[in-house]
Amino acid sequence: MHFRVLGKSGIAVSELCLGTMTFGKATNEADATTMIHRFLDAGGNFLDTADVYAGGRSEEIAGQAIRDRRSDVILATKVRFATGDNINHAGLSRKHILDGVEASLRRLKTDYIDLYQVHTWDHITPIDETLRTLDDLVTSGKIRYIGCSNFLAYQLMKSLSHSDFNRYTRFISIQQQYSLVSRQMDSELLPLCVEENVGVIPWAPIGGGFLTGKYVRGEKPLHGRLSVDAGESSWQRRGTERNFRILDEVISVAEDIGKTPVQVALNWLIHQQGITSPIFGASTLEQYDENMGAVGWRLTDEQWHRLDAVSALEYDYPNRFIDKFKRRI
Repeated sequence: MHFRVLGKSGIAVSELCLGTMTFGKATNEADATTMIHRFLDAGGNFLDTADVYAGGRSEEIAGQAIRDRRSDVILATKVRFATGDNINHAGLSRKHILDGVEASLRRLKTDYIDLYQVHTWDHITPIDETLRTLDDLVTSGKIRYIGCSNFLAYQLMKSLSHSDFNRYTRFISIQQQYSLVSRQMDSELLPLCVEENVGVIPWAPIGGGFLTGKYVRGEKPLHGRLSVDAGESSWQRRGTERNFRILDEVISVAEDIGKTPVQVALNWLIHQQGITSPIFGASTLEQYDENMGAVGWRLTDEQWHRLDAVSALEYDYPNRFIDKFKRRI
């Protein structure tokens, strides 16, 4: 397992991050604990959860599993979504953040959180209120670093500028959907992250399961995440002809080198410029083992570029216009 520095910080995280969204729901506590221990034993040190995963149960399981190894772990969680029926039990207000961090600390059985992330933008709360509150929490020692998730490029830049101007702590990372079948970050957000040295922690790195290779053109699955008609990993979004062309190339590369499509898709992402640590999730120990097979080797340049070419976004305006007039020094 290799390590990368997380954004503009001094902490190093493993090249894969273990996501815990299924823990306490699709994955029972015993299997979840085994996954965490196997991950740490294999050299991984980066765990991601959220206060809303399995109604808080994910945090409880993760916290219990790492109690004896807390200092070895970079522990990340999130705040923003509704944790109760009260109107103030959601958002990024000072009240909800302060209530949320205390509740997460209790569930995680720890006195500090390494990376505290806002789960998405809040159009109601002024960004100054959110960032000032997070800065206070860093000063208090309850959180060490802050990150964001599911932001537009202007929202990230606005936040960074606001932090710099007011001398607040700034976001060191962003957690965003990114994979071979979801490369919207490429147009603006990923170049911004590279420019501002913001670590990128992709979620859904295998396209919500689409890149496993178990789906067939024109045959909507009857079960699982892709069987639904709404959401980021719906069949309507994933089961397109473009995505199947990408999947065909992933399968071809996988067959050439004796790896699974999942391992190939993850390996491509690990070595994409600007990417720090993809978050992989697993409902079963078998899925965990397959995901972990993505490290310890590397696609050839030719294989990597084959995948990059078939999945690249259309080279559209204003990028092609800007590039045409780049200064050459």
